[in-house]
Amino acid sequence: MTYLGAVEGGGTKYLCVLARGSDPATIVASARIDTTSPRETLAQVVDFFRGHAIDGLGVANFGPVELDPTQPMFGCVLDTPKAGWIGAPVLATLLDGLDLPADRARWELDVNAAAIGEYRSGSGRGLSPYVYITVGTGIGGGVLIDGVPVRGLLHPEIGHMPLPAITLPDGSTDTFRSGVCPFHDTCWESRATGPALAARAGRPGADLADDDPALDVEARYLALGVAAVTLALSPRRIALGGGVVESRVEWLLPRVRLYLVEALGGYIRREAILDGAERYLVAPKWCDPSPGIVGALALAGDARG
Repeated sequence: MTYLGAVEGGGTKYLCVLARGSDPATIVASARIDTTSPRETLAQVVDFFRGHAIDGLGVANFGPVELDPTQPMFGCVLDTPKAGWIGAPVLATLLDGLDLPADRARWELDVNAAAIGEYRSGSGRGLSPYVYITVGTGIGGGVLIDGVPVRGLLHPEIGHMPLPAITLPDGSTDTFRSGVCPFHDTCWESRATGPALAARAGRPGADLADDDPALDVEARYLALGVAAVTLALSPRRIALGGGVVESRVEWLLPRVRLYLVEALGGYIRREAILDGAERYLVAPKWCDPSPGIVGALALAGDARG
């Protein structure tokens, strides 16, 4: 029997699954591998698949990554803040380790794969443009037009959009600087990632009560970023996922919707926005397996043909 393999590589962990087909219901084995050095991590990924006949592989990796096959760094990680991973030849290492021809693999940014997973069988089915945003250690966004990821000079890096400081409930301007992003001091990642939230609160976000002021600030910055994405890309729907959101989605998502409507200020007069945004800003359908794994598995199916 032949199998499909799917890999979702993140800054904290690599998730791997083995499946009989591209439907997540056909997954027969899975593994979680800590992200350490490229050599150690990718060797463990290869070991997970070794001994099985893989005829389609989907690899979704944390970015930035080179997606242009005409570029010499295709299949590699680019200028990431993740120590030791700049230039890591992820795709080539996996192809060599599995003795798999290049035409039997698909290489993608992790959030693009997550968007594909949600577009094909989740919250974005049939909707174009569609955007999937993840908020965790970083902030990333997959942007799809008719189910195909948008690419240009690189790929959309919405987490690095500069955002203005919000006005706090007491009327003052937020002056906090998290120092989370080594490239930009006022980008969305510096404002609203899990590490930025922890730096603002002085303790991990998981330890905060829902009425903690730091979480209200978090919701306001998430809404400000979603508003920028809405105005720039005009998607039919946005899914907001990732560890920061998933940990308290029932409290946080309604608050972000509320602040999103405020941030847009009535400019976009569409029912999906004016009616509370419940159908516009949604949680992803997929959780276990993750949207990224579902998308990587779909890409593995595309590779097998």
